[in-house]
Amino acid sequence: FNLKKLLKNTTITLLILGIIFGLSLLVQNFSADSLIPALFVLGIFLISLLTEGYWYGILASIFCVFAINYAFTFPYFKFDFTIAENIISTIILLIVTCITSAVTTQIKNRKQLQIENEKEKMRANLLRAISHDLRTPLTSIYGACSTITESYDLLSKQQQIKLLNEICEDSEWLIRIVENLLSVTKISAENVTIIKTPTVLEELIDSVLVKFKKRYPSTNVIIDIPDEILIIPMDALLIEQVLLNFLENSVQHAKGMTELILKVTENKNSATIQVIDNGCGIPNENLANLFTDYLVKSQQSADSKKKNMGIGLSVCSTIIKAHGSSIVVTNNEPQGMIFSFTLSMEDNNG
Repeated sequence: FNLKKLLKNTTITLLILGIIFGLSLLVQNFSADSLIPALFVLGIFLISLLTEGYWYGILASIFCVFAINYAFTFPYFKFDFTIAENIISTIILLIVTCITSAVTTQIKNRKQLQIENEKEKMRANLLRAISHDLRTPLTSIYGACSTITESYDLLSKQQQIKLLNEICEDSEWLIRIVENLLSVTKISAENVTIIKTPTVLEELIDSVLVKFKKRYPSTNVIIDIPDEILIIPMDALLIEQVLLNFLENSVQHAKGMTELILKVTENKNSATIQVIDNGCGIPNENLANLFTDYLVKSQQSADSKKKNMGIGLSVCSTIIKAHGSSIVVTNNEPQGMIFSFTLSMEDNNG
């Protein structure tokens, strides 16, 4: 029993019946009584379409039968079901209601089934991405550990340090994957919505750059943001993760990149955030499925030796959708990629 759904469906039903009844009284004043049954049929159709299940439409049709019989047929303001025309009208209204309710219920069930199929497809894609992204660093960690334990005395100190550094790098990458998966779980769970808090965009970008510099100290990020302070309602941790994923993907996949830009453009009631690189770009045929399918090894650019961008971009897309926006990916001219999204500066939580 869902009280919220009951109140919603009841309110819709009463509101539509009230409007139709009022319109029928207005039509009656203009001596256009023949239009009144059509108005009530329209009302029943709308109720069946907008409410869940059969009962609201059926109850509405019964009400319409009595309302037409009592207020809009002679003798007025008196029930009379002895006239054949009234009985036929009752049967027609009930048939229309049942057919409309059945059709709309089937449409809603198909839509729900389609949503479930899309979710299942996304889970399958994510599972493939996880399998690919976890296997490679784990294999590398295992190989490095085995080499150290089996050939410890034969390895020089420099070789040991190199292997340990590789283990650290792969472990960091695994941590990032786990962070991404936790974010997906957080915002994909039923009845869970993100909580937006007013965030100073410049402070958020500073935090992103500090974390990025720790992982990629040799990569310089050019910052292009407005001089005025921008305060945007958002889940700061999730948006921070989106920006980190964009910057990391540029470092890992943009072969030949010499310039990486984080740009913010202020619009009337929103701000557009872009991560721009001048690397090798992404083939146009891969852009359409960039956020729904993970890129297999054959589709990765030459510099993506072991890391896959599938999970990161899937997470980014989910996070931005939860913020009421979407990610736009375009080719940069003359070369490279532009990842951008727009956030409203108005709080829409309420």
